[in-house]
Amino acid sequence: MLSVLALTSIVLLGIASQTTAIVVYTSWERHALVGTDVRLSCSFFSWQWTSPDVTFSWHYRPDGAKDSIAIFHYAGGAPYVDNKGPFRDRLEFVGNPSRRDGSILIKNVDFADNGTFTCDAKNPPDIAGRPSHVRLLVFEKVPVQAGVITGAIIGVVLGLLILIVAIYYLMRFLVARRVFSLSMSKHGKKGKGKEGSQQKQVLAVADPVKLKAAASEKKKQESRREKK
Repeated sequence: MLSVLALTSIVLLGIASQTTAIVVYTSWERHALVGTDVRLSCSFFSWQWTSPDVTFSWHYRPDGAKDSIAIFHYAGGAPYVDNKGPFRDRLEFVGNPSRRDGSILIKNVDFADNGTFTCDAKNPPDIAGRPSHVRLLVFEKVPVQAGVITGAIIGVVLGLLILIVAIYYLMRFLVARRVFSLSMSKHGKKGKGKEGSQQKQVLAVADPVKLKAAASEKKKQESRREKK
């Protein structure tokens, strides 16, 4: 009995620990052109209803730096933007906390904005969870992603395979058609030869003069044999 109670308490504690956890999601990497605006998305999963006390916090660590700085915080239904950091007058809150969205917009990005952005969210009583990170890469020209290149290569290979298979079956069809034509022509010639000989025999039988000449010739040969 005690073991059953202990097992039940362990299960309940496990469920309780899961229901007080929060999972934060961001993109893994974002690319942007110099001078454009880029949206950094952040959302979370929670077992609880969205609390009116939900909070979002954004931190930024430039490439090559060890420490990060706070650039944005949302709490009590109001956004607070850092007016002294590198994104002053260039950061805008574009999320919707009631839909668990804490996204921000960075305007007029430059090469100096390259770095790692960290988003953390709390949805009381779900406060235990890890923040999520997204890397921003600013380019003069956005490079073609590896997935696009891989997809193009796969498409070309599949196209070549389909073309080869189509050519193979077309050649088989043409060869079979040629063989069929040759066999039909041979059978046609044989049929015509047989019909010609049969027609000659019929004509010979139908001609009475030829029949009479053949009969007289046969009698002459028989009389010669008797005289000998």
